[in-house]
Amino acid sequence: MEFMDVIRARRSIRRYKPDPVPEDVLNQILEAARLAPSGGHRQPWHFIVVRDPKVKSRLDIPAWAAEAPIIIVGCTDPEVSPRWHIVDLSIAFEHIVLAAANFGLGTCWIGKLGADERVKEVLGIPDHMKVVALTPLGYPNETPAPKVRKSLSEIVHYDKF
Repeated sequence: MEFMDVIRARRSIRRYKPDPVPEDVLNQILEAARLAPSGGHRQPWHFIVVRDPKVKSRLDIPAWAAEAPIIIVGCTDPEVSPRWHIVDLSIAFEHIVLAAANFGLGTCWIGKLGADERVKEVLGIPDHMKVVALTPLGYPNETPAPKVRKSLSEIVHYDKF
């Protein structure tokens, strides 16, 4: 797909087919995150790929999300990049979302910043780390209509606000 087609096609998916995600596709999606830019090139992110249904059921996530074949958890280390760690993880996580869309896979960004205790406990994430977001990953079992977006004239300003 052309890049702008990927951007236009991406949707938040809340229904997934049980079909497994091929390992090579998963690796390319994770590689997209690895290649993301970060402040000072510190790369403060870590990603946990959860496939085990028993583990997914303990993550305190919506049932529809747990039905996806994979959950990717994005966490960050504030000690590595105190100022930019959340922004850096968010950029890398968006790379995951867009790469998944490129392969015809669905995702749905689920924010966990400030509500990550259960995820950290279940996955053994160190206390000092922050879970920023997670996403189900799988083949969509729905095709949501595009959302109405504001026009460029409503959000873009030139030379001053």
